[in-house]
Amino acid sequence: MAFKKLQAAGGSPANFMIRLAVGSVFLLEGVKKFLFAEQWGSGRFARIGIPVPVLTAPFVGTVETVCGLLLLLGLFTRLASFPLMIDISVAIATTKIPIFLKSGFWPTEAEARTDFSMLMGLIFLLIAGAGPLSVDWLIAPRLRPERKR
Repeated sequence: MAFKKLQAAGGSPANFMIRLAVGSVFLLEGVKKFLFAEQWGSGRFARIGIPVPVLTAPFVGTVETVCGLLLLLGLFTRLASFPLMIDISVAIATTKIPIFLKSGFWPTEAEARTDFSMLMGLIFLLIAGAGPLSVDWLIAPRLRPERKR
């Protein structure tokens, strides 16, 4: 019943589900960079060769935490997707491409599936927006699709 009301309003619950999945992953990954700095934050950044890890890890952690939360709320969804697309692209370039160059496709595929899924989810949100179960939907009616009559 609720899904039919959403679709009648011009939206789909799929946007919410994608926001929930992608936003949760980024929010938790961002928080981990602060709680477990040696394993997931500046220590990891130093091990993989990211410049100035004591500055870049907290910066990336902040971007992931703030933008992940924005995705969960459905607030500034398209805007929040863009920095996360840069974030995940850098992650792929710095951690997955070296695996590919060293070990080939299949080991890379096993390691990169989450990153690829996050990138595809972000592209979806950039194109489709937050959907009806979002703050964006409430504050920006002009972004809503036209209802079919």
